[in-house]
Amino acid sequence: MTLVAKSLSDLPDVAQEIISTFPEERIFLFYGNMGAGKTTLIHALCVTLGVQEQTSSPTFSIVNEYSAEKGTLYHFDFYRLKNESEAYDLGYEEYFYSGNYCFVEWPEKIANLLPEQYLKIAVEATENQQRTITIETKK
Repeated sequence: MTLVAKSLSDLPDVAQEIISTFPEERIFLFYGNMGAGKTTLIHALCVTLGVQEQTSSPTFSIVNEYSAEKGTLYHFDFYRLKNESEAYDLGYEEYFYSGNYCFVEWPEKIANLLPEQYLKIAVEATENQQRTITIETKK
């Protein structure tokens, strides 16, 4: 599935489409270059899921926790991890297998620790502020 956001104002619709199309998925892995718009799309997903508080990238804290209408939501940014053992120290398994939404930026940093089932979301910045979002289910 490929979606195109012609501008940032399209992201709420894209987020709604993702949640509606994949209602059972809880692990969302975000791939894309720095500045591609992964965090911005995650913010739109959080709003779609009913998060009322301000969201931000957990670059330094590694994980942010938000309360949503459908329960707790976790946003990870593994960019700063030096190795996979840091994810073990964080207790990643408790988050990933909690049944709660987990939005993961830079999952390639923990490639050997990823669950068997997840939604792969590739975000690519194209011309102007347009984003191409390619989604596939991994089972």
